[in-house]
Amino acid sequence: MSEENFYRERALREEIVQVCQHMYDKDLIAATDGNVSARWGEDHLLVTPSGVNKGLIGPQDVLLTDLKGRKVSTETMSPNEYEPSAELRLHLEIYRQRADVRAVVHGHPPITTALTVAGISLEPPVLPETLVTVGVIPTTDYATPSSSQGPVVVRELICEHDALALDRHGAVTVGATPLKAYFKLEKVENTAYVILMARLLGRLQTLPEEQVRHLTELRAEMLGPNAHFAAPDDDLCGLVQTFGPQSLDVEALADAVAERVLARLDQD
Repeated sequence: MSEENFYRERALREEIVQVCQHMYDKDLIAATDGNVSARWGEDHLLVTPSGVNKGLIGPQDVLLTDLKGRKVSTETMSPNEYEPSAELRLHLEIYRQRADVRAVVHGHPPITTALTVAGISLEPPVLPETLVTVGVIPTTDYATPSSSQGPVVVRELICEHDALALDRHGAVTVGATPLKAYFKLEKVENTAYVILMARLLGRLQTLPEEQVRHLTELRAEMLGPNAHFAAPDDDLCGLVQTFGPQSLDVEALADAVAERVLARLDQD
Protein backbone atom coordinates (compact mmCIF):
# COMPACT_ATOMS: atom_id res chain seq x y z
CA MET A 1 0.00 0.00 0.00
CA SER A 2 1.34 3.41 -0.96
CA GLU A 3 1.82 6.06 1.70
CA GLU A 4 -0.99 8.10 0.13
CA ASN A 5 -3.44 5.18 0.31
CA PHE A 6 -2.38 4.46 3.88
CA TYR A 7 -3.36 7.96 4.99
CA ARG A 8 -6.53 7.93 2.89
CA GLU A 9 -7.65 4.67 4.49
CA ARG A 10 -6.83 6.00 7.94
CA ALA A 11 -8.83 9.16 7.26
CA LEU A 12 -11.84 7.14 6.10
CA ARG A 13 -11.67 4.94 9.20
CA GLU A 14 -11.57 8.05 11.37
CA GLU A 15 -14.57 9.54 9.55
CA ILE A 16 -16.57 6.34 10.14
CA VAL A 17 -15.67 6.50 13.85
CA GLN A 18 -16.67 10.17 13.94
CA VAL A 19 -20.08 9.30 12.48
CA CYS A 20 -20.56 6.56 15.08
CA GLN A 21 -19.72 8.97 17.88
CA HIS A 22 -22.15 11.56 16.51
CA MET A 23 -24.94 8.97 16.37
CA TYR A 24 -24.28 7.85 19.92
CA ASP A 25 -23.96 11.38 21.31
CA LYS A 26 -27.22 12.46 19.67
CA ASP A 27 -29.16 9.37 20.86
CA LEU A 28 -29.65 8.09 17.33
CA ILE A 29 -28.36 4.69 18.48
CA ALA A 30 -28.30 2.86 21.81
CA ALA A 31 -26.10 0.11 23.26
CA THR A 32 -24.62 -1.83 20.31
CA ASP A 33 -27.11 -0.55 17.72
CA GLY A 34 -26.21 1.05 14.41
CA ASN A 35 -23.69 0.43 11.65
CA VAL A 36 -21.71 2.40 9.10
CA SER A 37 -19.89 1.37 5.96
CA ALA A 38 -17.97 3.04 3.16
CA ARG A 39 -16.52 1.93 -0.14
CA TRP A 40 -12.75 1.53 -0.16
CA GLY A 41 -11.69 1.43 -3.76
CA GLU A 42 -14.01 -0.52 -6.04
CA ASP A 43 -13.71 -3.96 -4.48
CA HIS A 44 -13.74 -3.41 -0.72
CA LEU A 45 -15.70 -1.86 2.13
CA LEU A 46 -14.76 -0.47 5.51
CA VAL A 47 -17.42 -1.63 7.98
CA THR A 48 -18.18 -1.16 11.67
CA PRO A 49 -17.99 -4.26 13.88
CA SER A 50 -20.93 -6.24 15.23
CA GLY A 51 -21.87 -6.37 18.90
CA VAL A 52 -19.82 -3.35 19.94
CA ASN A 53 -20.97 0.02 21.29
CA LYS A 54 -20.35 2.31 18.33
CA GLY A 55 -19.72 5.29 20.57
CA LEU A 56 -16.62 3.56 21.93
CA ILE A 57 -14.93 2.17 18.83
CA GLY A 58 -11.68 3.41 17.35
CA PRO A 59 -10.28 3.39 13.79
CA GLN A 60 -8.54 0.05 14.47
CA ASP A 61 -11.92 -1.59 15.17
CA VAL A 62 -13.30 -0.89 11.68
CA LEU A 63 -13.06 -3.96 9.44
CA LEU A 64 -12.09 -4.27 5.80
CA THR A 65 -14.27 -6.67 3.77
CA ASP A 66 -14.72 -7.67 0.19
CA LEU A 67 -18.02 -7.14 -1.62
CA LYS A 68 -19.28 -10.48 -0.33
CA GLY A 69 -18.82 -9.41 3.26
CA ARG A 70 -15.70 -11.49 3.97
CA LYS A 71 -12.98 -10.01 6.18
CA VAL A 72 -9.68 -9.28 4.48
CA SER A 73 -6.39 -7.80 5.66
CA THR A 74 -4.22 -5.02 4.30
CA GLU A 75 -0.46 -4.59 4.20
CA THR A 76 -0.66 -2.49 7.34
CA MET A 77 -3.56 -3.99 9.30
CA SER A 78 -4.64 -7.57 9.97
CA PRO A 79 -8.29 -8.45 10.64
CA ASN A 80 -9.23 -7.80 14.28
CA GLU A 81 -11.21 -10.16 16.48
CA TYR A 82 -14.56 -8.62 15.57
CA GLU A 83 -17.03 -9.70 12.93
CA PRO A 84 -18.58 -7.27 10.42
CA SER A 85 -21.92 -5.70 11.26
CA ALA A 86 -24.83 -8.13 11.27
CA GLU A 87 -26.58 -5.71 8.90
CA LEU A 88 -23.78 -5.86 6.33
CA ARG A 89 -25.93 -7.63 3.73
CA LEU A 90 -28.33 -4.66 3.89
CA HIS A 91 -25.39 -2.39 3.04
CA LEU A 92 -24.18 -4.71 0.29
CA GLU A 93 -27.61 -4.67 -1.36
CA ILE A 94 -27.61 -0.88 -1.36
CA TYR A 95 -24.18 -0.76 -2.99
CA ARG A 96 -25.36 -3.25 -5.60
CA GLN A 97 -28.34 -1.06 -6.45
CA ARG A 98 -26.56 2.31 -6.31
CA ALA A 99 -23.15 2.62 -7.96
CA ASP A 100 -23.10 6.30 -6.95
CA VAL A 101 -23.32 5.55 -3.22
CA ARG A 102 -20.01 5.62 -1.36
CA ALA A 103 -21.30 5.31 2.22
CA VAL A 104 -24.25 3.85 4.12
CA VAL A 105 -25.39 4.79 7.64
CA HIS A 106 -27.98 2.85 9.63
CA GLY A 107 -29.23 4.19 12.95
CA HIS A 108 -32.18 3.75 15.29
CA PRO A 109 -33.48 7.32 15.68
CA PRO A 110 -36.26 6.96 18.28
CA ILE A 111 -38.88 9.37 16.91
CA THR A 112 -38.52 8.06 13.38
CA THR A 113 -38.89 4.53 14.72
CA ALA A 114 -41.89 5.51 16.83
CA LEU A 115 -43.66 6.96 13.80
CA THR A 116 -43.20 3.70 11.90
CA VAL A 117 -44.64 1.79 14.88
CA ALA A 118 -47.62 4.15 14.86
CA GLY A 119 -48.03 3.74 11.10
CA ILE A 120 -47.31 7.43 10.43
CA SER A 121 -45.50 8.19 7.17
CA LEU A 122 -42.59 10.62 6.74
CA GLU A 123 -43.40 10.99 3.04
CA PRO A 124 -45.74 14.03 3.03
CA PRO A 125 -43.91 17.14 1.75
CA VAL A 126 -43.74 19.15 4.97
CA LEU A 127 -40.29 20.76 5.33
CA PRO A 128 -38.61 22.51 2.37
CA GLU A 129 -35.10 21.73 3.65
CA THR A 130 -35.89 18.02 3.82
CA LEU A 131 -37.26 17.94 0.28
CA VAL A 132 -34.15 19.61 -1.12
CA THR A 133 -31.39 17.93 0.90
CA VAL A 134 -32.86 14.46 1.51
CA GLY A 135 -35.90 14.09 -0.72
CA VAL A 136 -38.93 11.93 -0.02
CA ILE A 137 -38.58 9.53 2.94
CA PRO A 138 -40.69 6.39 2.40
CA THR A 139 -41.14 3.61 4.95
CA THR A 140 -40.16 0.07 4.00
CA ASP A 141 -42.07 -3.08 4.79
CA TYR A 142 -41.13 -4.83 8.01
CA ALA A 143 -38.13 -7.16 8.00
CA THR A 144 -36.63 -9.02 10.94
CA PRO A 145 -33.38 -7.21 11.81
CA SER A 146 -30.26 -8.83 10.34
CA SER A 147 -32.37 -11.29 8.34
CA SER A 148 -32.31 -12.05 4.64
CA GLN A 149 -35.46 -9.94 4.28
CA GLY A 150 -33.56 -6.75 5.10
CA PRO A 151 -32.04 -6.40 1.63
CA VAL A 152 -35.38 -7.30 0.03
CA VAL A 153 -37.40 -4.50 1.63
CA VAL A 154 -34.89 -1.80 0.60
CA ARG A 155 -34.03 -3.13 -2.86
CA GLU A 156 -36.49 -1.14 -4.96
CA LEU A 157 -36.94 1.90 -2.75
CA ILE A 158 -33.24 2.71 -2.39
CA CYS A 159 -32.90 3.07 -6.16
CA GLU A 160 -34.75 6.40 -6.02
CA HIS A 161 -34.36 7.52 -2.42
CA ASP A 162 -31.41 8.59 -0.28
CA ALA A 163 -33.19 7.94 3.02
CA LEU A 164 -35.57 5.19 4.11
CA ALA A 165 -37.46 4.72 7.34
CA LEU A 166 -37.23 1.04 8.22
CA ASP A 167 -40.45 -0.29 9.75
CA ARG A 168 -39.76 -0.66 13.50
CA HIS A 169 -36.03 -0.57 12.83
CA GLY A 170 -34.85 3.01 12.49
CA ALA A 171 -33.58 4.47 9.25
CA VAL A 172 -30.89 4.02 6.62
CA THR A 173 -29.30 6.84 4.62
CA VAL A 174 -26.72 7.00 1.85
CA GLY A 175 -24.24 9.53 0.58
CA ALA A 176 -20.94 10.33 -1.08
CA THR A 177 -19.13 10.12 2.27
CA PRO A 178 -19.99 8.73 5.72
CA LEU A 179 -20.54 12.25 7.10
CA LYS A 180 -22.82 13.24 4.22
CA ALA A 181 -24.88 10.08 4.75
CA TYR A 182 -25.00 10.80 8.48
CA PHE A 183 -26.23 14.37 7.99
CA LYS A 184 -29.20 12.93 6.10
CA LEU A 185 -29.95 10.70 9.10
CA GLU A 186 -30.07 13.82 11.29
CA LYS A 187 -32.50 15.41 8.84
CA VAL A 188 -34.71 12.31 8.89
CA GLU A 189 -34.99 12.43 12.68
CA ASN A 190 -35.55 16.19 12.67
CA THR A 191 -38.36 15.73 10.15
CA ALA A 192 -39.88 13.01 12.32
CA TYR A 193 -39.73 15.32 15.34
CA VAL A 194 -41.48 18.15 13.50
CA ILE A 195 -44.19 15.79 12.23
CA LEU A 196 -44.75 14.47 15.76
CA MET A 197 -44.97 17.95 17.29
CA ALA A 198 -47.29 19.21 14.55
CA ARG A 199 -49.62 16.27 15.15
CA LEU A 200 -49.53 16.93 18.90
CA LEU A 201 -50.61 20.48 18.13
CA GLY A 202 -53.46 19.06 16.08
CA ARG A 203 -52.49 20.08 12.53
CA LEU A 204 -49.97 18.86 9.99
CA GLN A 205 -50.11 20.71 6.70
CA THR A 206 -48.21 19.81 3.57
CA LEU A 207 -46.54 22.42 1.42
CA PRO A 208 -48.61 23.94 -1.42
CA GLU A 209 -48.34 22.25 -4.80
CA GLU A 210 -46.36 25.06 -6.44
CA GLN A 211 -43.80 25.04 -3.62
CA VAL A 212 -43.39 21.27 -3.80
CA ARG A 213 -42.75 21.43 -7.53
CA HIS A 214 -40.29 24.32 -7.12
CA LEU A 215 -38.35 22.49 -4.40
CA THR A 216 -38.31 19.32 -6.48
CA GLU A 217 -36.79 21.29 -9.35
CA LEU A 218 -34.15 22.70 -7.00
CA ARG A 219 -33.24 19.20 -5.87
CA ALA A 220 -33.01 17.99 -9.48
CA GLU A 221 -30.74 20.95 -10.29
CA MET A 222 -28.57 20.24 -7.25
CA LEU A 223 -28.16 16.53 -8.05
CA GLY A 224 -27.47 17.05 -11.74
CA PRO A 225 -28.93 15.62 -14.96
CA ASN A 226 -27.74 12.05 -14.40
CA ALA A 227 -29.28 11.65 -10.94
CA HIS A 228 -32.56 9.81 -10.48
CA PHE A 229 -34.82 10.24 -7.50
CA ALA A 230 -38.50 9.96 -6.67
CA ALA A 231 -40.37 13.24 -6.45
CA PRO A 232 -43.28 13.64 -4.01
CA ASP A 233 -46.43 11.79 -4.98
CA ASP A 234 -48.69 13.98 -7.13
CA ASP A 235 -51.63 12.92 -4.98
CA LEU A 236 -50.02 14.78 -2.06
CA CYS A 237 -49.09 17.89 -4.02
CA GLY A 238 -51.53 20.75 -3.64
CA LEU A 239 -53.33 19.13 -0.74
CA VAL A 240 -53.33 20.86 2.62
CA GLN A 241 -53.55 17.75 4.75
CA THR A 242 -54.59 18.23 8.33
CA PHE A 243 -53.96 15.33 10.65
CA GLY A 244 -55.82 15.84 13.90
CA PRO A 245 -56.46 14.02 17.14
CA GLN A 246 -58.80 11.59 15.43
CA SER A 247 -55.78 9.65 14.14
CA LEU A 248 -53.65 10.05 17.26
CA ASP A 249 -54.50 9.91 20.97
CA VAL A 250 -52.91 13.30 21.64
CA GLU A 251 -53.92 13.52 25.29
CA ALA A 252 -52.53 10.12 26.16
CA LEU A 253 -49.29 10.79 24.29
CA ALA A 254 -48.88 14.20 25.92
CA ASP A 255 -49.37 12.63 29.36
CA ALA A 256 -46.78 9.97 28.58
CA VAL A 257 -44.27 12.57 27.39
CA ALA A 258 -44.82 14.71 30.49
CA GLU A 259 -44.40 11.67 32.74
CA ARG A 260 -41.12 10.73 31.06
CA VAL A 261 -39.76 14.29 31.29
CA LEU A 262 -40.65 14.53 34.99
CA ALA A 263 -38.99 11.18 35.64
CA ARG A 264 -35.77 12.37 34.00
CA LEU A 265 -35.85 15.61 36.02
CA ASP A 266 -36.21 13.58 39.21
CA GLN A 267 -33.16 11.51 38.24
CA ASP A 268 -31.10 14.67 37.75
